Amino acid sequence: MSITRRVFLRNGAMAIAGTTAIPGFLTRSAFSTGSLADKKKLLVVIFLRGAADGLNIVVPHGEPAYYSMRPSINIPRRAVIDLDGFFGLHPSLSAFQPLWRQRHLAIVHAAGSPDSTRTHFDAQDFIESGTPGLKSTADGWLNRALHSAPRPAKRSALRAIVTGPSLPRILSGNEPAFAFNHIGDFGVGGRNPNAAPIKNTFEAMYSQSVDSVLHGTGQEIFEAVKMLKSADPSKYIPAADASYPRSGFGDSLKQLAQLIKANLGVQVAFADIGGWDHHVNEGGTQGQLANILREFSESLAAFWTDLGDLAEDTVVVTMSEFGRAARENGNRGTDHGHANVMFVLGGPVKGGKVYGRWPGLDQSQLHEGRDLAVTTDFRRVLGEAVDCHLRSTSLEQVFPGFDNQTGKFLRYLG
Repeated sequence: MSITRRVFLRNGAMAIAGTTAIPGFLTRSAFSTGSLADKKKLLVVIFLRGAADGLNIVVPHGEPAYYSMRPSINIPRRAVIDLDGFFGLHPSLSAFQPLWRQRHLAIVHAAGSPDSTRTHFDAQDFIESGTPGLKSTADGWLNRALHSAPRPAKRSALRAIVTGPSLPRILSGNEPAFAFNHIGDFGVGGRNPNAAPIKNTFEAMYSQSVDSVLHGTGQEIFEAVKMLKSADPSKYIPAADASYPRSGFGDSLKQLAQLIKANLGVQVAFADIGGWDHHVNEGGTQGQLANILREFSESLAAFWTDLGDLAEDTVVVTMSEFGRAARENGNRGTDHGHANVMFVLGGPVKGGKVYGRWPGLDQSQLHEGRDLAVTTDFRRVLGEAVDCHLRSTSLEQVFPGFDNQTGKFLRYLG
């Protein structure tokens, strides 16, 4: 099946050349800064750790081989949330339906890394470093993206934030980045009697090694803590209709929304959600995958609602280290595979479309005879967000060794 050949970030400052002039489904865009330079842009990256099953997340229900390969864990056509007659969402992703209909949500299928490793550690390292197959890269692509983006007039110690106990590989590098499990842990609980005093927290951070929590100077740490205090998590109330699940991931996105809305200078944010490695009893419309998809989609939908007007200048990209095998295994689960699915959500996103070239699931079309083949390099999607949304001045430094100039996924429509 041929998937629509369109880019998916929108604004009138973009001019799109004809798709016939460029190989593949990517189209070249001419970018003019114009009034965009005055707007605050936010990029949020969500990592689905454990290798999510893209074939059961965005289901190719128009592909007969999908059903023959997965007799016990497939998503029946009657249960699929149809998108375009060929692809459909898992029913647990119903929270994404309004975003799709409003054209804020785009999907890239058969996306992933060109490296064929099926080892979680190596694959995650390659995705976060942005250099597949190269283990010697010292920093992460999101840190390099921040370094190459225009700096705001007002310096912020919270320019890059992460929900978690330590800095992930993706944000390691020269640019300061701040990691936290809970905002209240840093003595900013307002009337929270369990919150530690700022001074004690500051010293504790140093005693546990600063770099595990914040990459930056002591002054930046102190400024970050003061800024967190000003956010006052004890008084935060999400926007109306923003209903976060009571879960770890829901809480992570709720805290990200709070800091973003507090106008503390956040430009990039990162969160992850684990639990996707379903070798046994993955389930179909019900079960392990269904449960985590519900948490994932409801949390992200609440985050989007909570951002309010700020969502117009926000882009959220989701990714996983690799997909799952096309065939189910003998334990009604799926083993490690290759290509996967990526979601792109945002005000500038030209959504309501599934992008990419579908490789097919016939035996002759499978990668190494067992997996969905990669037809879109993950760096193509991320590079477009970095280039057009964050307005990177040096994309070749963000993704070294990768030619990101053959076309664009994204365009602005204003």
